[in-house]
Order: sequence, then structure tokens, then C-alpha cells
Amino acid sequence: MKKLFLSTLIFTALFSCKKSENADTITQENQPKKTDSVEITAPVESTTNIKIVNQDQLKNLITSHKNDTIYVTNFFATWCPPCMREIPHFVEKMKELKGKPVKFTFVSVDAKEDWNTKVSDFADEYDLRKNIVLFDASMISPDYFTKITKTWDGGSIPFTVIKKGDKEVETVGMMSKEDLDAKLNSFK
Repeated sequence: MKKLFLSTLIFTALFSCKKSENADTITQENQPKKTDSVEITAPVESTTNIKIVNQDQLKNLITSHKNDTIYVTNFFATWCPPCMREIPHFVEKMKELKGKPVKFTFVSVDAKEDWNTKVSDFADEYDLRKNIVLFDASMISPDYFTKITKTWDGGSIPFTVIKKGDKEVETVGMMSKEDLDAKLNSFK
């Protein structure tokens, strides 16, 4: 059953990955506030020195925080062309906003066998090793992402969620530089 689910997820992601359409949702919520910081502590099973997160830690990454920081969380894979096309926009924005209250996290959903090679090489190419976390999506239930996001079922990437306090913007599909700028500017 897990192999069937994983195969279906990969097929869907490959098929959906080629789309560049955006499905945006902006929501204001009155949910209980969580902690002011994101802490990722997990044993590293790879030689990449990139942190591995479990389901609870990933949920914490995209949970609203009671502070003035903008949290940008992007789900990607190195085999996804739209993901690779949008990453330079995020890197450029990270450099532009350095020292500001903005935290970028990139969640790799690559297969575990690619963590020490493709993901590690990608992290070095874009100097993102400290911003990437590894997530083994093959071990989750089919409804996991629908429980932790408003619009995403985990079936296609890239996916980006931007949060600040109770405000949230989710984007399924590739973002252009202009899209990313507009979404981040909406939090000012």
C-alpha cells in the first residue's frame, strides 16, 4: 500500500510539477498562537549536515508564530523543473531582506537516496544548507498535508506558504519574482 501511495504521489508530483498555474489563498485566522521561534532538532541520518524533520516538526515549521517575523516555507524537489526555476527568486529575496525579520525555509521532499547527493549539491550551489530541511514524504498518511495546510494536498510542487501572525498566503505552483515580491509586500 505504501509503495502504491508513493508511486501515485511521485506520478502526481511529476505531472503537476510541470504546471505553472498559481492557486492562491489568503486567510485571516483566529487560531491559538504557538511559540515565538521555530526549533528543529532531529537526528541527522545523512552526511549532508542538513536537518531532517519529522511530521510534528514540519507542522511546527508552518504553524503561525506570535511575533513580527515573516515565515516563508517552500516545498521543493531537485527533480522538479518549476521548483528549480523559482529558487533563484527566493535566494535573491533572501539576500535583499538579510537582517530583516524574514525566515526562509526550504523543505526538500526528494527521495532519501538523493539527500546526500542531489540535495546536498543543490544546497551548496545556492548556499542554502542552513535553510533546507529534509522531509521523508514516503512515510506520511495520504491526508497529512490537508491537515496542516489550507489548500495543498501534497500532490504537486512547488508549494509555498508565507505567514506572519494570523495572516497566511499559500501558493500552489511556481512563483515568478514579481509574484514573490507582491506576496511578501502584502505582509508589510
